[in-house]
Amino acid sequence: MILVSNSARFMSGGAADGVVSSGALIINADDWGRGRETTDRTLECWERGSISSVSAMVFMEDSVRAAALARERGIDAGLHLNFTTPFSKACYPAMLQQHQHRIARRLRRHRLAQLMFYPELIRSFEYVVSAQLDEFRSLYGTAPRRLDGHHHMHLCANVLLGGLLPRGTIVRRSFSFDRGEKSCANRFYRRAVDYVLARRHSLADFFFSLMPLEPEVRLERIFSLGHQFVVEVETHPINLREHQFLTGGEIVRWVSDCPIAGHYGGTVDG
Repeated sequence: MILVSNSARFMSGGAADGVVSSGALIINADDWGRGRETTDRTLECWERGSISSVSAMVFMEDSVRAAALARERGIDAGLHLNFTTPFSKACYPAMLQQHQHRIARRLRRHRLAQLMFYPELIRSFEYVVSAQLDEFRSLYGTAPRRLDGHHHMHLCANVLLGGLLPRGTIVRRSFSFDRGEKSCANRFYRRAVDYVLARRHSLADFFFSLMPLEPEVRLERIFSLGHQFVVEVETHPINLREHQFLTGGEIVRWVSDCPIAGHYGGTVDG
């Protein structure tokens, strides 16, 4: 089953006129493997059928166990690239630590840092991305077919302009907003980023965060889009309120007429 949009549908910022889509509601949990509690809370959500897939971190304290669980349970896992949070695995290459530290120091300097391209960090970005791709292959027995980023830094200029994400993979697009929610400049930038992504990758039609859960009309609008479009909703089960929403039955009434997809999708429509 194809759960990603093609370039024609994406380019309009949604579905193109005349293009028919059965739609899909994908709820994806980030930070799989970051720590035991995060993994366990996410696993509970998956067992209850309230998430479709996970985005896995590598070189973290629970990465190995999380990968084993995903392979054993058949959990759809993509790679959650990490440039900003120190790796917490007991043992990993010192060179990787050095390169990530150099990158994090720049990207965390100010909120617009990811918009800038840093020529002096080209080698560091290449090394950190390559190391995480290799580690994912080692843990999951296959290359990642889907990628996104911790703090959404997979969208930073060095990654995009450097073409560091494997061509043909599914990649998380920018957040989706209605007119008036963000400035024209902000929406133009996001559209430009998505345009660059769509030239090499497949993308969902819309992307939202599960939070905030109120007002209710927001969730109603997001979930209803899943009838016609491919919608990804990002969640972090380590957040107690999100975990309660996903495991306590609240989500059931929201998805009664638009079921949560059982996986993100294994077929890329490029």
